[in-house]
Amino acid sequence: MCRMARPRKPLLSRDRIVEAARALVDAEGLPALSTRRLAAELGVSGPSLYNHFRTKDQILEAVADSVSAQVDLSMFEDGRDWRGALHDWAVSYRAALTLHPNIVPVLARGPGRRPAGLRVADAMFGAMVDAGWPPAQATSIGALMRYFIMGSALGSFAGGFVDDEAAYDPADYPHLGQAHLLAERQEVVDERAFDAGLRALLDGLAVQYERLPAARRTG
Repeated sequence: MCRMARPRKPLLSRDRIVEAARALVDAEGLPALSTRRLAAELGVSGPSLYNHFRTKDQILEAVADSVSAQVDLSMFEDGRDWRGALHDWAVSYRAALTLHPNIVPVLARGPGRRPAGLRVADAMFGAMVDAGWPPAQATSIGALMRYFIMGSALGSFAGGFVDDEAAYDPADYPHLGQAHLLAERQEVVDERAFDAGLRALLDGLAVQYERLPAARRTG
């Protein structure tokens, strides 16, 4: 009797499931993700997924962590001063979220037990403490930066206006005469807003840093 050879690689793996789930969330949003839909996308039966993930929520957590893993952390290890490192980290963090905006609501709940998310938090916090920030203030900086970065990725300010001049009647909105132009310049407007906000945050933190005892300041 001839037996069929076993495939050299398993049909499913955690990484393959996460990749497919992330692509589905990117394309259609969180409501589109179900174990049935994901199994269909992968060409397998639904129960096959449970060999790797017990619930849909576990899959979502893994997808969120795969996005956190895209955040560059090298700036906290190469000797950069705290301000430069924080700036470059924020830019990298936002870039990752911009590629996967639909998963941001899951990320916004915090790192929980996600390994990559915890590495992001640990690296940032450790770098701030090493630079001389007291732990309590380093924690506040981490929270502040997360609020700012996550908020910037949750939606587009410029994209919230429609490309229709008639929607902004000067009689009703005397200061929005150019608002209809924002939609077509969405990326530029939002990038400039993020850069301006980030500089303002870092300027404010720099003032606070200068008020720390000289013995604490290292960067």
